[in-house]
Amino acid sequence: MTALRRRILLQAAKLFDLAVMIFSFGLATLLVAYETPTTSLAEFLSMRVKVQNFVLFALFLLAWHLVFSSFGLYDSKRFSPHWAEVLDIAKATTFGASIVFIAAVFLRIQMVTPLFILLFWVTTTLAGAGSRALLRYVLGGIRRRGHNLREMVVVGTNPRAIRFARKVEFRPELGYRIVGFVDDAWNGLAEFRKTGYPLLADFAGFHSFLRKHVADEVMVALPMQSSYAQAARIAALCEEQGIAVRLLSDIFNLRMAQSTAGEFEGEAVITLSTGLPENWQRLLKRTLDVLLSLVALLLLSPLFLLVTLIVKVTSPGPGFFVQERVGLNKRRFRLYKFRTMVADAEQRQREIEHLNEVHGPAFKIRNDPRLTRVGKFLRKSSIDELPQLFNVLKGDMSLVGPRPLPVRDYEGFDKDWQRRRFSVCPGITCLWQINGRSSLPFDKWMELDIEYIDHWSLGLDFKILAKTIPAVIRGVGAA
Repeated sequence: MTALRRRILLQAAKLFDLAVMIFSFGLATLLVAYETPTTSLAEFLSMRVKVQNFVLFALFLLAWHLVFSSFGLYDSKRFSPHWAEVLDIAKATTFGASIVFIAAVFLRIQMVTPLFILLFWVTTTLAGAGSRALLRYVLGGIRRRGHNLREMVVVGTNPRAIRFARKVEFRPELGYRIVGFVDDAWNGLAEFRKTGYPLLADFAGFHSFLRKHVADEVMVALPMQSSYAQAARIAALCEEQGIAVRLLSDIFNLRMAQSTAGEFEGEAVITLSTGLPENWQRLLKRTLDVLLSLVALLLLSPLFLLVTLIVKVTSPGPGFFVQERVGLNKRRFRLYKFRTMVADAEQRQREIEHLNEVHGPAFKIRNDPRLTRVGKFLRKSSIDELPQLFNVLKGDMSLVGPRPLPVRDYEGFDKDWQRRRFSVCPGITCLWQINGRSSLPFDKWMELDIEYIDHWSLGLDFKILAKTIPAVIRGVGAA
């Protein structure tokens, strides 16, 4: 695609987004007016529009455009996955709708109600995501037919560089053609020549190659430790001639960490993380946490009141037990449970440490002498865990995730790989709770927590939630 065509497509995308904003605004206005009993639709349509309203709406359009631009929705998305673009659209429409709502409250625009904002947000988000999906599909088809291609040169002939080139060729919808490779002579060059890829130049001749040949982008895939000076020189040559440079971010050869590129105060930043990805599924996970926990708290409020009264009546002390636990990235928070033990249970724990039945830093006793009679039933049925819904609502916990451990247990950790469980938000239920619960050895708990992190998806969360209820009913491994 020529620079002129790219500019035309970019301007068309901007105009389309503004048109969607106008359409969504008008649709939400009509629907709200139709639902408002004080004003008929005919009366609403006969209203005169004042000049200041035109000015205000023009400012809304300007703000909408600036928001979409600031969220990078007009940048090249060839290498970014579709879900990342959908997440950016959702962020932009949420921020834009918030601006409209705040302005309406400040300027006392009665038409902009919560229902109006909901309709406006849903329409703009769906239209934005749908249009981007359609554009990707159309452009992907065009690129598969050999049009709108970008010529890419790969710097480096190591196995990682070859693996990257093959991945690009496997995805023709991205629209890249691997022109060839650039590298100096080294021990692995003979192995590289067996691949059939052309060697375009060595480092000394790279400058001359750029002057005479087409190169839209250069991918640097050199080992940073031994080739930093060469990589820096190549990047400078490309910058001088206005050629885009990409860098394979797997520069530390980490086995599990996923990388994402970003920018901070004008500085390019590569983030390596083994926690849950920051994508639309993560956003939806938190949304479901809030909605489900709020609904559950409302429905279970009579049970909360009943259990609290029973606990207080049957044993001296408060109805709730509050304990400091270790959460996301080892942040401390106060966890809520129905009290199942005597009021001074924590002070008496040292007296019974020798009865611990779990190998490792955790502390579990099947028939704990500190349990009250009501407490035994609450633990067996897992009713004592229900107040943690407040923790989920606050954001300290999620419905699904590794169980939050007491500070005492955390301080007993002796293996750093186990601490990776704290890279995600703790949860009310998890994999080991549906696979034996407290009857599992401590190391197996940790392995299942790491397995959850490495294979997380919304589908896995739903599967765990669905299996938690039967596990609780059976009461297997509860302690």
